[in-house]
Amino acid sequence: MIRVRDVTHRYDKQVVLDEVGLTLPVGQLTSIVGANGAGKSTLLSVISRLIRPEQGTVFIDDLDVGTAGADAISKRLAVLRQDNRITARLSVIDLVRFGRFPYSKGRLTPEDHVVVEEALDYLDLQLFRDRYLDQLSGGQRQRAYIAMILAQDTDYILLDEPLNNLDMKHASSMMTLLRRAADELGKTIVLVLHDINFASCFSDHIVAMRDGKVVVQGTPAEIMQRETLREVFDMDIHVQDLHGMRLGIFWTTGAPVGPGPVVAAPADASGAELGTVSRA
Repeated sequence: MIRVRDVTHRYDKQVVLDEVGLTLPVGQLTSIVGANGAGKSTLLSVISRLIRPEQGTVFIDDLDVGTAGADAISKRLAVLRQDNRITARLSVIDLVRFGRFPYSKGRLTPEDHVVVEEALDYLDLQLFRDRYLDQLSGGQRQRAYIAMILAQDTDYILLDEPLNNLDMKHASSMMTLLRRAADELGKTIVLVLHDINFASCFSDHIVAMRDGKVVVQGTPAEIMQRETLREVFDMDIHVQDLHGMRLGIFWTTGAPVGPGPVVAAPADASGAELGTVSRA
């Protein structure tokens, strides 16, 4: 279980986390949502000790993140940042092997090789194992990074905007993979998302932030309420039930987009999603 207690952090004089406290459930997928600047990525960095907060504590089970050794943390928690930029020309297999570094320190054992192969299989990357990362599509490259994280074989996985730069199809595939990792492998997955509909459809638990504070947290059904979303995003978002899922729909009127006037997208089974508009 991840427990955050009274965490405060500033950049210069600006408070980006303001006495944040929360407990994240084990073996579930939790999405952290909120507008830009809400403190989502900073909170994730504090939990993973990429940033040390000015005050407050973080515990992963019985492990005090603030005082634990790096090896102990890396065997309990894996984190994938948004800005992963590896300058060396690596193949997929070499990248995934990096996930075993906390255990092998670069000298892979037969057991390490088995774990690497299992991660490649799970992410369906065997066909690309010898391909260089710069030869992959954005979706394939992101899967390779997730395979590296799975090879680290930790109970907790933290991902900062894993859908960044992915189209709708690849974003959906990525969320399906993460959902499987929680359900089949028992992983506790915490990710920062900007798309509230992906959060609603794939998460067990949602944490909504604004101005460095946790506004509300709960199940998707509890969070996907019109008044709650207005409080979090400061905008009016219609919520529609569709096949047992709650989707947020936003549309604009009166602003021309190309030829023809813009009209509101219907809130029905057409699959309209956040930001969808249609033309008359």
